[in-house]
Amino acid sequence: MNSREKIRTIIAGEPADRCGFWLGNPHPDTWPLLHRYFGTSSEEELRLKLGDDMCWINPESSYRHPAGKPIFDKQRTGPELSAPGIFANCDNVKQILDFEWPNPDYLDFTEIIEELKRAKDFYCASGFWCPFFHDVADFFGMENYFLKMYTHPEVVHACTKQIVDFYAEANERFFGAITGLVDGFFFGNDFGTQLDLLISPEMFREFIVPYFRQLIEGARRYNLQIILHSCGAISRILPDILELNVDALHPLQARAVNMNARFLADNFKGKLAFIGGIDTQELLINATPEEVKAEVRRVKEILGPCYVVSPSHEAILPNIPPENIMAMAEAAME
Repeated sequence: MNSREKIRTIIAGEPADRCGFWLGNPHPDTWPLLHRYFGTSSEEELRLKLGDDMCWINPESSYRHPAGKPIFDKQRTGPELSAPGIFANCDNVKQILDFEWPNPDYLDFTEIIEELKRAKDFYCASGFWCPFFHDVADFFGMENYFLKMYTHPEVVHACTKQIVDFYAEANERFFGAITGLVDGFFFGNDFGTQLDLLISPEMFREFIVPYFRQLIEGARRYNLQIILHSCGAISRILPDILELNVDALHPLQARAVNMNARFLADNFKGKLAFIGGIDTQELLINATPEEVKAEVRRVKEILGPCYVVSPSHEAILPNIPPENIMAMAEAAME
């Protein structure tokens, strides 16, 4: 059973010959440190050395606007989450519709297809990331966004629809062009803080679920497995996520409320596969390699066999010692 077959089996809800392993997507500043420690020179070489089973290839660089514009030109006034966006004072749908939304005709998948072909026996997760929750928040400013869910819901829906319609069409074209090269549709929005949700379950059902369904149904038409990413404490909406027929949940932010391995196993094991859960806030930073191995074994015992060992945040930062990454990989292979 190669890595691709292993992860497909795990995400399908069946035991494989062992739990899977995914290094995640280390921060750009982390790669030089890893290459120096492991004596590698490329991402593929390092993943092979660690026994990685997965790769994530994001096609969003395929958008080539003739004037160099990004997919969504949000025209924000500052970098903060609450900084007002172009729709901060919008109170009518016409302003939304009159905005210059992205044109899917500017997509060119030539380079991404070549990258996908090089994935070989790795399980390949791909598709547009579709962070529409964050995109809408940027267009309004997060506080304005949440307020307008109550004061101007039609405006919020109009903006969300424009964004998701683009992502859905982009995925349709992408998945149609890469048949057989991708195994799972991997997409994400962060709905939780360390303590709870950013919006209520009721608002989640109104402003998120219909658009999730649209994106998921598009991927299902191409027989792709569905992997959903959300950081934070999202246990209160996991029943809603299960109803959407999601196959796997990532990254299991271990120290967020009710996102530890025991709680997830007691309430959701057997209903979806798990990817992540090895704490990046404390454990991987401060523990010894033997302590890391012990924790990986514990989490495997609780969440396995339909479990992929991986960090609780995919962007491994430079403050995590490489020897602890090696320990995590070695325990995953046991």
